[in-house]
Amino acid sequence: MSKKPYDRHLGIRFDNETHYKLKYVAEYEGRSVSAHILYVLRQNIKAFEEEHGKIEYPPKEE
Repeated sequence: MSKKPYDRHLGIRFDNETHYKLKYVAEYEGRSVSAHILYVLRQNIKAFEEEHGKIEYPPKEE
């Protein structure tokens, strides 16, 4: 199985407690920390789009 190619990287700093809890939840859900962060972000975007409408990607040129 090949992994999806990602073209963006984002470094995020966490305090120790947040990182520990994030890792705990990710492991409980059977995900890596990175995969869990992507899951949470996608869920947030989905909820936003359900409330405010779909975000167009790629954006139209003006």
